[in-house]
Amino acid sequence: MRFILGSGSPRRRDLLAQIGVVADDIRPPEIDETPAKGELPRPYCARMAREKAWAVTAEDDDIVLAADTTVALGRRILGKPESAAEAAEFLLALSGRRHRVITAVAVRRGAHIWERDVVTAVRMKRLSDEELNAYLASGDWQGKAGGYGIQGPAGALIPWISGSFTAVVGLPLAETAGLLQAAGYPLWKDTQ
Repeated sequence: MRFILGSGSPRRRDLLAQIGVVADDIRPPEIDETPAKGELPRPYCARMAREKAWAVTAEDDDIVLAADTTVALGRRILGKPESAAEAAEFLLALSGRRHRVITAVAVRRGAHIWERDVVTAVRMKRLSDEELNAYLASGDWQGKAGGYGIQGPAGALIPWISGSFTAVVGLPLAETAGLLQAAGYPLWKDTQ
């Protein structure tokens, strides 16, 4: 049995390391991440995690973990911005408002899949022009759903969350540990 991480995210690797899980292989899947017309954020996020898990090539006994993090402002899905201008648009939309961060996790072993999603409420402070421009200049928005990462400089822009901090970063650890154990991963094997 090998553990395969179906994600290229260094944040997910770091989070897994916190619970003693190191991937035997990393295989980021290539899938179309375009939301379906009218698709709502939570079902979209769960579908992305599931499709990523199925897209990873693995042996029957391997355990594959894939995840997706989606920032939702109402019914609107804020994906990874493709430019600083789009990041600015996202951040201005989030400024001074609450939004939801949804992280879905899918763990697959053979033909069986275990899934969970976690929804965390997040409030971003009202951003000044100076804060917005400094954050955009940092480049930290790149590759991050909603155009920000709570674990970096944008942490100073988030005065309140209700839910799982690790889910906002990209992987809810308590739920992920449960899924891995359900799939037969020996999570606490070396801690005795």
